[in-house]
Amino acid sequence: MSRWNAAWLIGLPLLFVFGLVVVAQAPPPSNDYELVRTIVDVLAEIEQNYVRALTPEEKRKLVEDMINGGLERLDPHSQYFNQEELQQFETQSEGQFGGIGVLLIKDPKTGYLKVETPMPGTPAYEAGIQANDLILKVDGHSTRELRLEEARNLIKGKSGTEVVLTILTEGATEPKEYRLKRGTIELHPIMGVRRNPAEPAKWDYLLDRKSGIALVRILAFNEKTVAELKAAVESAQAAGAQALILDLRDNPGGLLTQAVQVADLFLNDGTIVSTGSKRNGGETRIRRSWSAKPGDTIFEPAASHPIAVLINGNSASASEIVASALQDHGRAIIVGERSYGKGSVQKIFPLQHDRAALKLTTEVWLTPKGKNIHRWPDATDDDEWGVRPDPGLEIRMTDAQRRDYLEHLRKLDMIQGKPGLVKPMTPPAEEKPYLDPVLEKAIEILKQRLQERPPQAG
Repeated sequence: MSRWNAAWLIGLPLLFVFGLVVVAQAPPPSNDYELVRTIVDVLAEIEQNYVRALTPEEKRKLVEDMINGGLERLDPHSQYFNQEELQQFETQSEGQFGGIGVLLIKDPKTGYLKVETPMPGTPAYEAGIQANDLILKVDGHSTRELRLEEARNLIKGKSGTEVVLTILTEGATEPKEYRLKRGTIELHPIMGVRRNPAEPAKWDYLLDRKSGIALVRILAFNEKTVAELKAAVESAQAAGAQALILDLRDNPGGLLTQAVQVADLFLNDGTIVSTGSKRNGGETRIRRSWSAKPGDTIFEPAASHPIAVLINGNSASASEIVASALQDHGRAIIVGERSYGKGSVQKIFPLQHDRAALKLTTEVWLTPKGKNIHRWPDATDDDEWGVRPDPGLEIRMTDAQRRDYLEHLRKLDMIQGKPGLVKPMTPPAEEKPYLDPVLEKAIEILKQRLQERPPQAG
């Protein structure tokens, strides 16, 4: 027998004895360890026996999908972010990114990338790029073979870097190359009734000049919302606004801090929102609370400056915080449809040295009156969730009305291009003026409130 075989036969029993000692001294495996072991075993079987070998990228995607699939069963708002997704999430919250400033779609006729509208003051706008331009190539890459998100990622980049676009303008016979320097693109969350034709970045907020009714649309709650909203309301008041419509329809939410500060702009005191948790038992217990502070309130006095808030089934999260706070304190009437019911709090937990993160639901929102906002998966229409319009002010839109409303907004938000650098737009065919039933009801109620308001000193 060779020395190697002898050593192996002697060493094996010793190893076995040593293993018994280690096992005897180790604590029993926890349930968490067993769960992690299950995942490891599944991955090992895939590695050894799947019909083909997976690339490292496919393995990473598999694990991410396993994590997100499990989180989705907990609730639809908890999520794992890889590094790229985390950067996109932070961009949305900050309200800015590096790029050229165009809203993009895929042209259904040609398959190329198409400019829906340039954004005022951006590199694309200043270079004369206009609505309906076809972007044939980005840095030499044909956009016909790219998915929309892939094309966007090619165009976006660090501010100050260059990107070359090959563009075919509507009516032109030959494409033209644009060498653009990327800039910091700001996502403005506040819009009004109509754009200023000479300065498209500026809005007119007066909806009904005779009655003094203004309208401000809040598209999202990012880091710019409070400052831009305050400036918009002050501009509307300077132009003669006596009543205000805050349009939160299709607003998916955003930052809690901005929602609290928006509500605080119109309230002098009282609770704005609270959070609750069920970790310590079946009952929801208050964990945190935010209140309005006197001194920075706008659009006063409240008795002579009525407010209406418009919501629909896509008004969620921060939108519901603002709507419920103004409703519970009697500062605004709520018109439209019942809101979405996204009243849960997500916190971001960094992972892998900040290269990834876990967005996890930790609490739920409660209105100033203690009502639950969040709609759980098993909730029914009779349960308490979301924000309901005031009695008599619920207006459910038909599918056709909904399509007309979205098309109206699309046309309202479009810009042909920078005046003087683009061809004049072909005058549109005479169309029947768009009638918004939710907006019309809000105007009707505000006119009544203005007539009923107490006499003003003067």
